[in-house]
Amino acid sequence: MNDAVPPSVARKPDLILVGGAARPLVDAFQRRITYLRLSVTDRCDLRCSYCMPERMTFLPKKEVLSLEELYDLATGFIARGVNKIRITGGEPLVRRDIIDLFGALGRRLGHDLEELTLTTNGTQLATHAEALARAGVRRVNVSLDTLDRERFAELTRRDSLPQVLEGIAAAKAAGLKVKLNAVALKGVNEHELADLIAWGHAEGHDVTLIEVMPLGDVEEERLDQYLPLDSVRAQLAARWTLTDSDHRTGGPSTYVDVAETGGRLGFIAPHTGNFCSGCNRLRVTATGQLYPCLGGGERVDLRAALRSDAPEANLAAALDEALRIKPEKHHFRMDQRGAAPALARHMSMTGG
Repeated sequence: MNDAVPPSVARKPDLILVGGAARPLVDAFQRRITYLRLSVTDRCDLRCSYCMPERMTFLPKKEVLSLEELYDLATGFIARGVNKIRITGGEPLVRRDIIDLFGALGRRLGHDLEELTLTTNGTQLATHAEALARAGVRRVNVSLDTLDRERFAELTRRDSLPQVLEGIAAAKAAGLKVKLNAVALKGVNEHELADLIAWGHAEGHDVTLIEVMPLGDVEEERLDQYLPLDSVRAQLAARWTLTDSDHRTGGPSTYVDVAETGGRLGFIAPHTGNFCSGCNRLRVTATGQLYPCLGGGERVDLRAALRSDAPEANLAAALDEALRIKPEKHHFRMDQRGAAPALARHMSMTGG
């Protein structure tokens, strides 16, 4: 590793053993937490219209956890039974020296960590795909809402589709399993979703469709963007043979197999197919704020605990508090025009 992650991280892989390895993370509804989504930055090199405004204000870099602190938090979660970590953002690959964090966490794979992965917009993936594979990453989620270059530029406010496609190809060449995530948007990409799915399956990629979520002010009417996935599935079922699959990846997707394409299709439907009863996730922002629910305002400050005089005890107490306040379900609503977002917090701040 380079100087961005001091040797102390490698020398002390169990720097923080939060509450001992014997005490798993179980919330008040008896859901066991085994999956951490860890944001490393709120910054992004795209400006997707359903995610953030064009003139997005990002956090001062001094507020963001160092790579050493992110590693320490991750090892603390691992000590409490988390076996899957997804690195998120913003766009995680825009963070300088982020591959060093993947390398440090990757050394735990095959021991107390089963999977290390990330969600990316793909713009930087061509540069980093081989290094990610060397670090132990085996699959990545790439956000891709359209294959039309003009529509991509309009939707993301950046003309970056060629770089994204290059990144997807590089990931495939590096041996990474790619899953494409597409947000279904009414009047924007709804008529090309089948073509996007067919292309992804032909390339050997799984595809997952996602309902838009009312997080943060995006300068557009959310209800105009919202496309219920139950209606999308009905349209696809009229074209293809869809068979329910028992495939699971640890996230909220439900899957079907598509006979005609030979591929797998997922649905993340927080509105039409609430998945909260099986939630096994916690999210930590790049500033160390733990959000027990993506759709809730409840949070616990792990950064303060981490930087305290007694980090082990205070992190243990903070995690126990997060489990206590984790709600049974989110309360997203997409049935009222002009309504304020469910939360002022943008998805890029929480971690997608």
